[in-house]
Amino acid sequence: MRETGRTVRARVVAHTCDHCSPLAYELCASGGLLFVRRTDRTDSTPEIRETERLPDARARRLWLDVLLGRAR
Repeated sequence: MRETGRTVRARVVAHTCDHCSPLAYELCASGGLLFVRRTDRTDSTPEIRETERLPDARARRLWLDVLLGRAR
Protein backbone atom coordinates (compact mmCIF):
# COMPACT_ATOMS: atom_id res chain seq x y z
CA MET A 1 0.00 0.00 0.00
CA ARG A 2 1.09 3.57 -0.47
CA GLU A 3 2.04 5.50 2.63
CA THR A 4 -1.23 6.53 4.25
CA GLY A 5 -0.11 9.04 6.85
CA ARG A 6 -2.33 7.06 9.22
CA THR A 7 0.04 7.54 12.11
CA VAL A 8 1.54 10.79 13.28
CA ARG A 9 4.58 9.08 14.77
CA ALA A 10 6.10 5.66 14.33
CA ARG A 11 9.04 4.17 16.17
CA VAL A 12 11.57 2.25 14.05
CA VAL A 13 12.15 -1.11 15.73
CA ALA A 14 14.57 -2.53 13.13
CA HIS A 15 15.86 -1.50 9.72
CA THR A 16 18.00 -2.57 6.81
CA CYS A 17 21.03 -0.63 5.60
CA ASP A 18 19.96 2.31 3.45
CA HIS A 19 23.53 2.91 2.20
CA CYS A 20 23.93 -0.54 0.60
CA SER A 21 20.90 -0.39 -1.67
CA PRO A 22 18.35 2.13 -2.94
CA LEU A 23 15.69 -0.03 -1.25
CA ALA A 24 15.46 0.26 2.53
CA TYR A 25 13.04 -1.50 4.87
CA GLU A 26 11.96 -0.55 8.37
CA LEU A 27 9.96 -2.46 10.94
CA CYS A 28 7.88 0.24 12.63
CA ALA A 29 5.65 0.33 15.71
CA SER A 30 2.74 2.65 16.30
CA GLY A 31 -0.37 2.40 18.41
CA GLY A 32 0.44 -1.10 19.64
CA LEU A 33 0.72 -2.50 16.11
CA LEU A 34 3.66 -3.08 13.78
CA PHE A 35 4.10 -2.52 10.06
CA VAL A 36 6.87 -2.71 7.46
CA ARG A 37 7.79 0.43 5.55
CA ARG A 38 9.70 0.22 2.25
CA THR A 39 11.49 3.26 0.87
CA ASP A 40 12.66 3.10 -2.76
CA ARG A 41 15.26 5.76 -3.58
CA THR A 42 15.87 4.58 -7.16
CA ASP A 43 14.33 7.73 -8.65
CA SER A 44 14.84 11.36 -7.64
CA THR A 45 11.65 11.26 -5.53
CA PRO A 46 11.61 8.50 -2.91
CA GLU A 47 8.60 6.18 -3.04
CA ILE A 48 7.33 4.97 0.33
CA ARG A 49 5.02 2.01 0.79
CA GLU A 50 3.73 0.44 3.98
CA THR A 51 2.07 -2.83 4.90
CA GLU A 52 -1.14 -2.92 6.84
CA ARG A 53 -0.85 -2.59 10.63
CA LEU A 54 -0.39 -6.05 12.11
CA PRO A 55 -0.20 -7.69 15.53
CA ASP A 56 3.35 -8.27 16.76
CA ALA A 57 3.69 -11.97 15.86
CA ARG A 58 2.38 -11.58 12.30
CA ALA A 59 4.47 -8.46 11.63
CA ARG A 60 7.66 -10.11 12.89
CA ARG A 61 7.04 -13.14 10.63
CA LEU A 62 6.60 -10.75 7.70
CA TRP A 63 9.78 -8.89 8.71
CA LEU A 64 11.72 -12.16 8.74
CA ASP A 65 10.32 -13.00 5.29
CA VAL A 66 11.49 -9.61 4.01
CA LEU A 67 14.99 -10.16 5.40
CA LEU A 68 15.19 -13.67 3.92
CA GLY A 69 13.85 -12.56 0.54
CA ARG A 70 10.66 -14.63 0.83
CA ALA A 71 8.14 -11.75 0.98
CA ARG A 72 6.13 -10.85 -2.11
